[in-house]
Formats: sequence, structure tokens, C-alpha cells
Amino acid sequence: MKFNQYYLECLSHASYLVGDETSGRAVVVDPQRDVSEYIRDAKEAGLTIELIIETHFHADFLSGHLELAEATGAKIVYSAVAETEFEMMGVEDGERYDLGGLVLEFRQTPGHTPESLSIVIFESAEAAEPWGVLTGDTLFIGDVGRPDLLSSIGFTQEELANSLYDSLHDKIMTLPDETKVFPSHGAGSACGKNLSTELESTIGAQKLTNYALLAPDKATFLDLVTEGQAPAPSYFLHDAILNRKNRPLLDETEMPEALSYDAVKDRVSGGAIVLDGRDPDDFAHGHLQGAINVGMDGRYSEYSGSVVSAETPIILFVDPGHEIEARNRLARIGFDKVIGYLADPYDVMTANPDDTGRASRLTVAQFTDRQKDTGDLQVIDIRNPGELEDGTIGSAVNIPTGQVPSRLEELDPTKPTVVFCAGGYRSSIAASVLRQAGFSDVSDLIGGYDAWKEVMATS
Repeated sequence: MKFNQYYLECLSHASYLVGDETSGRAVVVDPQRDVSEYIRDAKEAGLTIELIIETHFHADFLSGHLELAEATGAKIVYSAVAETEFEMMGVEDGERYDLGGLVLEFRQTPGHTPESLSIVIFESAEAAEPWGVLTGDTLFIGDVGRPDLLSSIGFTQEELANSLYDSLHDKIMTLPDETKVFPSHGAGSACGKNLSTELESTIGAQKLTNYALLAPDKATFLDLVTEGQAPAPSYFLHDAILNRKNRPLLDETEMPEALSYDAVKDRVSGGAIVLDGRDPDDFAHGHLQGAINVGMDGRYSEYSGSVVSAETPIILFVDPGHEIEARNRLARIGFDKVIGYLADPYDVMTANPDDTGRASRLTVAQFTDRQKDTGDLQVIDIRNPGELEDGTIGSAVNIPTGQVPSRLEELDPTKPTVVFCAGGYRSSIAASVLRQAGFSDVSDLIGGYDAWKEVMATS
């Protein structure tokens, strides 16, 4: 058996190449949108990709099933209950697919979504016990899939949570304890709240350690898996719908268009935004006025999709040489309205000082002084609800990062404002969104709540 796990850190996304080296036949499961890595590895292993299996309609990324099908001629596979605009092969619960020795057994495991599917792997048709199971977003390491992401399009979280409990107990936990578990996501994904950094486990280990599987009854399970979930990024619904549709294919080698500064200003006046992918410190030292900062060193696509609409034209501001990378990372969440990048960005800022700004970033000491000296200081905690269990700073208002654009009316743009997160990455994003919205005096806290808590503990 050929078994490759691919892990995309910026989206906490795992995908798989599974093949029978004797027959030379293979499948890819839950591919990312830029698919060249699967094609290369299959070719090097002497494998032909004949199926592209999707465990469900993903919400957190735009899957590469159409790109991979176009490149390989492979069939796209979903659960038989799924409906798509493109041609696909629907599989029934318990149906098996023989790769010439290696056998895949499909199990319908609704709950995270109605069409969720798990794939049990047997190393041969004669094998009495399975080798492993690809659980999609039904079972994670340390967690289970959240059941609330589809509640806005026809399903309540209670209905899906009920289905999830049954799927876990009737279809997944019935597998032998030694069965290896491979999920579609790891720590950091918004598809769950307690995902492990481990990317592989066993059924037995999850029975002993997974908080959701330890629930004594369905009612307790429902309470556990529906409380404390982070707000879903705003692009999730966009992707969940788009993954069902025919759509334009990504050419992952295509360079976006280089734009002059005059062209950028013209596009911005027409509603485009400048997305600055540099790290927060570089952004703070100098950036184009009105630019939104989402650093490429972090969860670039996820947070870009959380604070920018999928319908908004995007102009990239990145260090030279990173234009294709930035465009492809946004394409992974279906953000295809990248209309170009600013050519010679540093020369442009030097030549246009009146259009260039600096961002205020405060140390903990500076922030403490600001609190003492400014009576009406507006402090915003942009962490997710589950992060607040450890406390917050004073009477800070809690507005998670992705909700900042839609909750601006709750804030006073005339007040001096300080934004903080856990470590300083997200706060630069939110602070830039506030500046772009017209807030006149905005700072963010270097090191975030973690740095503040450390200083307070030693003072």
C-alpha cells in the first residue's frame, strides 16, 4: 500500500493519496485546490489516480476535485446522498471499492454535514480487520466535527448533532481498537474546538481520550459538542456552497497581473481593497493607507476570508516573489477575485509618503500607561469565546476577529482604541480593519494577552 498524508498548516487541512502498488491504482481523498503535488507523487510511485473522494462538502476550503479530475480523468466520489452540479459517482453505505488488492469500504457518517462519508481501508480483500479509517470531519484526534456549520441552510445543529452521535457510535467506534484514524483536520481548524496537534491516532486511543466520545449519553454529547465553538469564518458558507458547483479551474502557475500605483488607486476607488501580506511589524513600519494586514506567515487565507468578502476585488501587497503564493493561498478558499498585485511596492511607498501610514503597536508597559492616562480608552479582545476561560483585560469588549467587520456599529470610531488577541498576529488584522473603516486612533498590543498576563504575574 502507498499511503501519503499531506498536511497544509495554514488551513490545518489533511488530504491523502492511497494506492495499491501492485495494481498501480490509486485514489486521492479531500484534495486541496492546487493539486500538482498529488499528480507528481502518484507519477513517481507509478500510480494512476482513478478516484477523487470527498468526505463531505467542505466549508473551510475550496476542494481541488475539479482541478484533479481535469488533470487525471479520475471520477469524483461523494456519498450517494450528495447533490452536485458536476458529474460524480455516489456511493452507498457499506459499498466497497477494490483497487486490485487494496479495498476501500465507504461508510455514510452524517453529522458534521448530512453527506459526510468515512473510508475504511483494508489491505486486501481477505483481510478480516481494517488497517485504518479516513474519518473526514466526523472524528478528529481529540474532537469531533462541529454540527453547527450548516444550520443556516436548512439543518439545525441539534439535528446534525444527533446524527453525529449515531454515526460515531454505530459506524466509527464499532471498528477494532487497533484501527488507525486519519482525519481531515488538525489543531487550529475552525471545524472543531479541541483538535489535537497529532495527525494520526487509533480508535482505541480516541475511545479513551476524546472528550466527545466519553460522553455518557446522547444528551450530554449534544451539550458538549455545541457549546464553546468558535464563530465560523464568514467565508465558510461561500465555500460550502461553491464546493457543490461547477466553477472556473485554478491554474496554480499563473502570475497575477502587475498593477501600477495609479491603477491600484483607480481600483480601490471602485471598491477593491489592498491586502498586505507582510508580518505585523513590517506593516506597522509603513503601509499604504487603507490596506488590511493579514500576514502570510500565519493563517493567511483563513483570516483574509474572515475579514474580506469573497465578492471584494483584492489587490496583493506582498514582498516580490510571493505573488503566486499569495494568489494560490487565497484561491484555496475560493477567493478568485485577485485582480493583481502592486508592482514595486516599496518604491511606491517611498514615492508617495502622503499615502503611506504607520501603525501603532504598544508594548505591555505602553498599554498600561495608556490605560492610566486615557479615561475613555476602548479596549477590544478579539479572541474566540473558548480562549476567554483564562480571563481578559479589564472590561474589554469581546468581538472575535472575523466578526469585527460586521460589528463596527458596536464601537465608537472617535475613541482611542487598543486591540489585543493571544499573541499579536490577529490584533494587527483587526486594527487594520478598524483603520480602514475610519477609526482615527487604533493600536494593537504586541504579544497580546499572553504577554500582558506574563507581565502582570511578575509585577
